[in-house]
Amino acid sequence: MEGQRVEVDGGIMEGGGQILRVSTALSCLLGLPLHVQKIRAGRSTPGLRPQHLSGLEMVRDLCDGHLEGAEIGSTEITFTPEKIRGGVHTADTKTAGSVCLLMQVSMPCVLFAASPSELRLKGGTNAEMAPQIDYTVMVFKPIVEKFGFKFNCDIKMRGYYPKGGGEVIVRMSPVKQLDPINLTDRGSVTKIYGRAFVAGVLPLKVAKDMAAAAVRCIRKEIRDLYVSIQSVQESRDQAFGNGSGIIIVAETSTGCLFAGSSLGKRGVNADKVGIEAAEMLLANLRHGGTVDEYLQDQLIIFMALANGISRIKTGPVTLHTQTAIHFAEQLAKAKFTVKKSEEEEDASKDTYIIECEGIGMANPHL
Repeated sequence: MEGQRVEVDGGIMEGGGQILRVSTALSCLLGLPLHVQKIRAGRSTPGLRPQHLSGLEMVRDLCDGHLEGAEIGSTEITFTPEKIRGGVHTADTKTAGSVCLLMQVSMPCVLFAASPSELRLKGGTNAEMAPQIDYTVMVFKPIVEKFGFKFNCDIKMRGYYPKGGGEVIVRMSPVKQLDPINLTDRGSVTKIYGRAFVAGVLPLKVAKDMAAAAVRCIRKEIRDLYVSIQSVQESRDQAFGNGSGIIIVAETSTGCLFAGSSLGKRGVNADKVGIEAAEMLLANLRHGGTVDEYLQDQLIIFMALANGISRIKTGPVTLHTQTAIHFAEQLAKAKFTVKKSEEEEDASKDTYIIECEGIGMANPHL
């Protein structure tokens, strides 16, 4: 068996946790023994961090696999997957490590399990350097469900940097195969809505200031749409610790969704946080793609597994997306092409079509 281990260089391209997430998920799905070295080699704290470790352990548990070298600071792991099983699985980062990233690594796997799954994910729900749980629910969920599956995401407790303490329960049933998607028609923006929040000791005024600043910023560029951002004080029994932030979503006539978000930090003016989220949303609306820059890379693994040809139109292709494509080609043998969009309306923009001939992964248990 040793001879067939797939060798992955964790230091190339994006060079971080994402390589680990994509390669271990594909290893688990395809039953490929995996050897990853130089994990996060170029990072300021090289090797596995707590959130990477909990993701790896979760995938190991999902498929009763065997994992070696999995400890904090380790730059090398070997993973031998077995059969993916459903049921209840728990992953706890013990820190503000992102539950959304745990979901990214585990969701493709449990789609091909033998029975329905319940994933209990603990850590940060609204954390830096990762999607916020609100993004996962408002943007990722409705789009990824176009691949022909449904999942339920129950936010039990919100958790913030640095303590974490959040908990999300994801429930889903397995599928026989994934349908390909075609997201190439952007349509026109029909609504913009959002949520500004404070939790813990922070006053509601902070959320209101974020929301107001965001609305002002959007109005400068988009004058004819009502922008509805609610300001909320998270209830004490559903939020652990202190935090604040905002997410704003734009929806189009063809059902495309784009977002901009930002988290409050100590010493940063609330207006600035609101404006940062608004500017991120506006930037994602300018490029003419059908997905924002954060959804791009999250769709690649599903495109690779789907039964048929998928197409998505994007703005500039991110390093995360290039990395996901590289490993989906190396491990799953899916075929991707990325080319500049040739439509007239995109001529002046940096717009691309990512096309993938998926491998038509079939669930052996169904």
